[in-house]
Amino acid sequence: MLECKVYAANDLRVIEVEMPQPGPGEVLVRLGAAGICGSDMHYYFHGGVGSFRIREPLTPGHEASGLVAAVGQGVTRVKPGQPIAINPSRACGQCAGCREGRENLCTNMRFLGSASVFPHMQGMFREYFTMPEQQCVPVDSDVSMQEIAMSEPLSVALHSVHRAGSLLGKTVLITGSGTIGCMMVIAARLGGARRIAVTDVVDHPLDVARQVGADQTVRIDQLAEGTRLSDVIGEPDVGFEVSGAPQALITSLETVRRGGTVVQVGTLPAEGMHLPANLVMQREIDLRGSFRFGNVFEHAVDAIATRRVDVRPVISASQPLTQAEAAIKLARDKTRSMKIHLVPA
Repeated sequence: MLECKVYAANDLRVIEVEMPQPGPGEVLVRLGAAGICGSDMHYYFHGGVGSFRIREPLTPGHEASGLVAAVGQGVTRVKPGQPIAINPSRACGQCAGCREGRENLCTNMRFLGSASVFPHMQGMFREYFTMPEQQCVPVDSDVSMQEIAMSEPLSVALHSVHRAGSLLGKTVLITGSGTIGCMMVIAARLGGARRIAVTDVVDHPLDVARQVGADQTVRIDQLAEGTRLSDVIGEPDVGFEVSGAPQALITSLETVRRGGTVVQVGTLPAEGMHLPANLVMQREIDLRGSFRFGNVFEHAVDAIATRRVDVRPVISASQPLTQAEAAIKLARDKTRSMKIHLVPA
């Protein structure tokens, strides 16, 4: 079987490896589709994400769907031939974060496709892999494998909405309209947001943001000199910064209303940034972080499987595992693509 490995920056190899076998409580999964995330791109182009650096060959991929190929002894949740979504989070269930119901803050987290621990947690850019039964969520509908694989990014957005508090009847700003930005539009609408404005510096993702429900989109780099974003969209109640650009966070702090909330979702540069903290103080802004997702994954799977939400506008193309390097480069080009999936060769 084929497996993608990143050895260092700009060094990706598709190699032949032995087929794994499921042990007790494990499921053998044949890959359905695996989404290429921003973190996967960082591992390929830069050899790391923030402070997480590649120290051994890493198989990326944490957004995936699959078909159950076989089950190990004692598995009852899924059966062979069944489509599933894979929750990439493997929390310990014992630390303070887990006991508080905040599994995403688990101090012993094992997150698939991540160099956050050593040995690294190998991901799902491979034809077959084994997975603990509890991380496999059965899907009983005819939605595509690509749609099911969108459960993970939708979970990130749902968790961010939870971190913001109630959005019912509120106005929302989302800075960045990539995959997570568009998932934020969907999640904010599910949360009851009245009006949603999205900013970016590229037209194509803004077009997709409108397709999934944004009320207003703004090319933030094309504002007339002296024009503030609030002059165009008003002062929203809540801002979600998902681009990872330091200036976007500052814009969010400047634009939300006094007493508003800003949730930082995107990964900012590892070297840090200048934060105008007096804006937080003087305007009494609640600045909150949102990391991965908590116990919302199955809610995301259900929303997609029942088509309560439609993620199809965000899906651009699928490429075989053998073309993983080209697919990652395509995924980075936001003028042409949004979510690119890898599928079995």
